[in-house]
Amino acid sequence: MRLLTWNINSLRLRLPLLERLVAERQPDVVCLQETKVPDPLFPLDGVKALGFPHVHYAGMKGYNGVAILSRLPFTPLTELPVWCARNDCRHIGARFETPDGPVLLHDFYVPAGGDIPDPAENDKFAHKLDFVDEVTRWFATTPPRRSIVVGDLNIAPLEHDVWSHKQLLKIVSHTPPETTRLQAWMDTGFVDAMRHVVPPSEKLYTWWSYRNRDWLASDRGRRLDHVWLTPDLIDRLNGMTVLKDVRGWESPSDHVPVVIELAI
Repeated sequence: MRLLTWNINSLRLRLPLLERLVAERQPDVVCLQETKVPDPLFPLDGVKALGFPHVHYAGMKGYNGVAILSRLPFTPLTELPVWCARNDCRHIGARFETPDGPVLLHDFYVPAGGDIPDPAENDKFAHKLDFVDEVTRWFATTPPRRSIVVGDLNIAPLEHDVWSHKQLLKIVSHTPPETTRLQAWMDTGFVDAMRHVVPPSEKLYTWWSYRNRDWLASDRGRRLDHVWLTPDLIDRLNGMTVLKDVRGWESPSDHVPVVIELAI
């Protein structure tokens, strides 16, 4: 399975980029975040024309939204929680049948959290912390097996997941309240697949701000996008690639895709 995850930042706007990406990388499964399209307007015909007959999505007008596109058949996960009682289209899942048993795939878009890293002053930041806490409790209730978590988790947890650890410690996405919570979520039973391939001592980014016009030269990035595997799948990981060049395409997302190869 070649699995690609990408915060596309508007599916309808960037459908041509997705078409190019699929042609170049030939993924079996694509997980998208921030699709920004309500379900009645989802471009289903356009997505199926790319070679994905199996599609599952949840979206809303102008914000959030997640989608799973697949060449392989799957069963949507329907008994998932409504996080923070908001029903704001931030999580879907799928069950894939394999010769060695089912594999569960979760596609997440964690709240960004606004600009002020204080839950008392910033409702968006409070929502982000509550969201991760709820997700962590849910996974801890039933330790995951043969499972994959992908998506824009909007947290860069490690020192070399950001361009400057010291300067970003008080910036939303790299603050201790966020990074400790992300680690607690991972500790429910996952391995960081990206860091399994790229050592934590090396810089690794998936997001570069639109505010920085010369993003490539300055390289002030953050690793906000993640792929996690349960330990029973980590030995099936055959490769991981961050497609940094996609950030330089015309009218790009500020996030770039991550691709993994799994022998399942």
